[in-house]
Amino acid sequence: MHPRNRHSARYDFPQLIAASPALAPFVAPNKYGDESIDFSDYAAVKALNQALLKQFYGVASWDIPAGYLCPPIPGRADYLHHAADLLAAANGGTVPQGKAVHVLDVGVGANCVYPIVGTREYNWHFVGSDIDGVALKAAKHMVAANPVLTGRIELRQQYHATDIFDGIVKPREEFDLTVCNPPFHSSAEEAAAGSQRKGRNLGYAKTPEPTLNFGGRNTELWYEGGEEQFVRRMVEQSVPLASRVLWFTSLISKKETLRSIHYFLSKTAALDVKTIELVHGQKASRLVAWTFQDAEQQHAWAARRWK
Repeated sequence: MHPRNRHSARYDFPQLIAASPALAPFVAPNKYGDESIDFSDYAAVKALNQALLKQFYGVASWDIPAGYLCPPIPGRADYLHHAADLLAAANGGTVPQGKAVHVLDVGVGANCVYPIVGTREYNWHFVGSDIDGVALKAAKHMVAANPVLTGRIELRQQYHATDIFDGIVKPREEFDLTVCNPPFHSSAEEAAAGSQRKGRNLGYAKTPEPTLNFGGRNTELWYEGGEEQFVRRMVEQSVPLASRVLWFTSLISKKETLRSIHYFLSKTAALDVKTIELVHGQKASRLVAWTFQDAEQQHAWAARRWK
């Protein structure tokens, strides 16, 4: 994991339980005799996230509606730290901090994890967008319930499924970074089958029925055309924002999608495209980043916005 990731070591369950006693009923020795949780149990994963967010980020009140995506905190933190390094490259190797740094989280979800980590680690200002009104309402409630987040995270609703940035980015608004975990699957059936495979790989699957252990509603898990189509639209809609966003980024879950994304980017005027490998246990994914600004323009951006 990234050297700044607070979660590079194994989970310290006694400390996590001390921070959040609600985790205790879910912790038990695994087949190796180590304390762990059943990662196929949505309630257990949710309790673990509540403990992690409370212990490491000071978020005392975190909850999500039943069935909504409950993502692994270490992976989300890893993505954000690698994305922060993209900004550091234009800033003399130092990650810019403070509210002058504006980040857009495309598909923030009810969990709001990227804004939580980015706000608490770097004091950045976040805008989170989502098409799901229930998710946004839950995220707004959670932000309001935690004084450490209040005033630092703005949430906006996307009303058109085919739009990524259109309808969210305001005229003349600038962002230093965009982040996104796109819907990976092209249908509900594909999402369920993927979760079943994940359960078998983890060794936790107890029945042949698919189990969404990390949860996820329709717009969180699937999109017509899958992640390839979603990120293709993101690439297309990034072009008009070339001078108003420094770095665009997205997670790419499927290895076979990577070549397509690079092809789409090759058809634009992107001046720098990076692929960063992210490996967490048995799961491997990639962070793809692109910018339309050369090195001189990036340094001028940093001097104008962060100094």
